[in-house]
Amino acid sequence: MFSLAQAYEYAKVVVDFTLILIQFAFEIIYSLMRKVIKDKPKDISGEIVLITGSGHGIGKELVLQYTALGCEVICVDINKENNDKVVEEANSLRIGTAYGYKCDVRNREELQKLADRIIKEIGHVSVVVNNAGVMPSHPLLKHTESEIRQVFEVNVFANFWILESFLPHMVAKGRGHIIAMSSMAGLCGLNNLVPYCATKFAVRGLMEGLTEEIRETNSMIKTTVVYPFVVDTGLCKQPKTRFPSLLGIVPAKSAATAIIEAHRRNMKEISIPSYLLALHNVFRCLPINCGYLFRDFVDAGVESDL
Repeated sequence: MFSLAQAYEYAKVVVDFTLILIQFAFEIIYSLMRKVIKDKPKDISGEIVLITGSGHGIGKELVLQYTALGCEVICVDINKENNDKVVEEANSLRIGTAYGYKCDVRNREELQKLADRIIKEIGHVSVVVNNAGVMPSHPLLKHTESEIRQVFEVNVFANFWILESFLPHMVAKGRGHIIAMSSMAGLCGLNNLVPYCATKFAVRGLMEGLTEEIRETNSMIKTTVVYPFVVDTGLCKQPKTRFPSLLGIVPAKSAATAIIEAHRRNMKEISIPSYLLALHNVFRCLPINCGYLFRDFVDAGVESDL
């Protein structure tokens, strides 16, 4: 026999579960409507945007496009010469303003000093794009210890040190946006990329955990995770694909445009090309061998760079 208290608890669970199902339905309908009727992108002019790995590739294109939208853009790269050229090109647009800083994002203390300097010279950062990355591409047993350590220091640990240094800026402002570069290699394993895959899976986990923490404390700080396939930056030395029209190399400019659009629409995650994330989610619901069969069919990935 149930006591009155037990009956009440069971009834409460049933009601709560029913409400969740109703909310699920509304969220699905809302999500489908957003696919058809897109929100107007938010105005980001005047935002202080910090971009790592700004001296080339996607980072460079992000600098140029954010500056063209009227942002103050902080360009952080270990290569001062390349970074200075990007800053000069961005400032020649005469719309927003770009600033160049040489910094090794692997160095926690160096980043903390940079954060203090930026507050004094520019102000509190409101947008962070963790873009810097390295990608050695060869079989696991051909990787050296120094390569494995470097790929984790740049692709993973630097994300933590940058968040330590600049998330307090956003907390002080009461708003902000954090954008992190994962990869399709952060959603599924690929040969010749074992350490790289591990780091990009780590970035995905970092951002999912961080998003959950932020959701409970400050809903005005947004997050976006980006999952590119292959972008024409020189990072991937030997890409391969059976169907280049479907899984070809994406120009860095197009990738940067997609990232900024995701930022302006407060999208939680995107893939580049955009359909890959949905395709991945479908295959995750199928037997694992279906995924292997499909990968063998499209024959897309990365050859060894040795």
